[in-house]
Amino acid sequence: MTDSIASAAQTAPDPRPVSPAKVERLLERVRREVDEGLAPAVQIAVARHGELIVDETIGAPSGSRFVVFSATKALVAGAIWRLIDRGDVEVGAPVASYLPEFGTNGKEVVTVEQVLTHTGGFPMAPLGPPRWNTRESRREALSRWRLTLVPGETFLYHPTSGHWVLGEIISEITGLDHADAIEELVTEPLGLGRLLGIPLDAQDGIVEAVATGQRPTPEEMEATFGFAIDIDTLIPPDVAVNALLTLNDPDARRIGVPGGGGVMRAADLALLYQGFLHNPDGLWSPEILEAGTAVARVTLPDWAGVPSNRTLGLILATDDGFAYRRSFGRTASPRSFGHPGAGGQLAFADPQTGLSVGYATAGLDQNLIREGKRTIALASLAADLLED
Repeated sequence: MTDSIASAAQTAPDPRPVSPAKVERLLERVRREVDEGLAPAVQIAVARHGELIVDETIGAPSGSRFVVFSATKALVAGAIWRLIDRGDVEVGAPVASYLPEFGTNGKEVVTVEQVLTHTGGFPMAPLGPPRWNTRESRREALSRWRLTLVPGETFLYHPTSGHWVLGEIISEITGLDHADAIEELVTEPLGLGRLLGIPLDAQDGIVEAVATGQRPTPEEMEATFGFAIDIDTLIPPDVAVNALLTLNDPDARRIGVPGGGGVMRAADLALLYQGFLHNPDGLWSPEILEAGTAVARVTLPDWAGVPSNRTLGLILATDDGFAYRRSFGRTASPRSFGHPGAGGQLAFADPQTGLSVGYATAGLDQNLIREGKRTIALASLAADLLED
């Protein structure tokens, strides 16, 4: 941890009150997504001092739940942190020391830390229905996986593969299904109930995700990012969005895909991050919270050449000028940490202001340039709610 981060961590949160005018400005921007037809429904929540200060649903009944995709990864991180604290998991240990089935095809060298930081070398390893239905069939799938990158050398986001591994580690250690263990270790102690692995008879009030918009052209990509990319050559049309829409399936929600299947309110995300900020009842040790929310263990570049800034499970904003590219907007402090989700889901906390933010949308905008601009706008407004 750098001296600047260390000294900031000892600073008391900003004492300024919340500005009602800024809250209304945020809500006006959130409403635009539904008014302009870019999402059938959205939710925004902001919390401070352990309490919600904003909780608004637009386009659906209040209390509706959304699939939050990769914002789910914070739940898995929180559970792994507890197991590290208990001495049940060592981040430098090979995954195969917990899951012998994984130690095949060269994967015996992959460590838990590499999986947590998306440097494990198996980003697109497949696991879907029906093989994901049982622990036995999931582990058989893990045994088949092969490396496509040298572990530890490259950061390449693992959308779901790494978190299937982490979920199985959690199951192996606790003797519980990964979703049951995450409820016991993280969400129940924080008063949030069950957010992953939703039983079929408890799936009422979930807003289905839909694809909206069109992918940007190579020319639009070049104008925005400085280099032309034909996204269709990287990921065939509909492949990515269809994978996401699979999580609308009731059986998928029941299984609880650990890398992206969380079903919750934006308020649950905001309050989860309040838990990380305030650590009620000492749920985690100060040391593991520092490792998970304040120390970038991997800064290898992402697909756009921006430092990945990965902690043990989350992402740091930092002051390198690229925080807005990591879904923190332009106003959150460098100390901010979080993990967004596909389609523009937002989840982060800023220790400097004490604010935590959850944003959920049912509209999966295929125009990642427009989605990126929306993310910057919403995150910037939500992180700047205190009086000037």
